[in-house]
Amino acid sequence: MHNEGILTEAHHHGSDSTDVFGFWMYILTDCILFGCLFATFLVLNNPGYPGPAFKDYVNLHDVLIETFILLISNFTFSLAIVNLYKDKLYKVQLWLGITFLLGAGFITMELIEFIHLANEGFRWDVSGAISSFFTLVGTHGLHVSFGLLWIIVMIFQLPLIKLNHVKRRRMIYLGLFWNFLDIVWIFVFTIVYLMGAI
Repeated sequence: MHNEGILTEAHHHGSDSTDVFGFWMYILTDCILFGCLFATFLVLNNPGYPGPAFKDYVNLHDVLIETFILLISNFTFSLAIVNLYKDKLYKVQLWLGITFLLGAGFITMELIEFIHLANEGFRWDVSGAISSFFTLVGTHGLHVSFGLLWIIVMIFQLPLIKLNHVKRRRMIYLGLFWNFLDIVWIFVFTIVYLMGAI
């Protein structure tokens, strides 16, 4: 009986190690993906490149609001994690819900920006430089959308998970993913929007 307990614990430990390795491998591949998209954007947006200039279309005020919304969503997610360690499940779900609403607001503003740019003639089919903008920013937005789906799943799944270490592990993975998206957005905001507005 004692041996069975040791084997079960070893199995859980091995499973956790595999999960951690798999998750960090995923984050690494995402880093490579975004690295390639940033490199493509920078190459295609050299000064003097033919086509409409992004600085004539960019609205830094709205982008700054988007940035603050995403950063605040990171803070609200942190509050969800704090309450998870205090075993206050209702508050965890509440802060996850607020995080979801902030993330949804970010995506809504991004879609409005895309529609506005397209209506102004700054469309993805005009040049490679513009296409690289929509691909980079759109890929980040797609990741945020997947993150929102993950948050919804967690809100409904948390009460069904009996083991605390499983709840915490899944929330930490989601938190790391959400933090990663914030870090990528800081680079997008700096390289694409701030440098593009100059």
